[in-house]
Amino acid sequence: MAFKFTAVITKEEKWYVAHCLELEVVSQGKTIEEARKNLQEAVELYLESFGYEDLPQSTGEVVLSPIEIGK
Repeated sequence: MAFKFTAVITKEEKWYVAHCLELEVVSQGKTIEEARKNLQEAVELYLESFGYEDLPQSTGEVVLSPIEIGK
């Protein structure tokens, strides 16, 4: 059975930081692909540790839009 989660990857100085929104799991990498791969591994380890029951999953389209607040 496949599970669907949402990953958000941001650039923070020299690293890309990847967040799984539903599980609050975070990883990083020097490239976007490395961060995504490391996050996938971290999520798999999380699921092995805590189980697969009652998992929150991504339920629809994700729209990200940066906003800027300032004077």
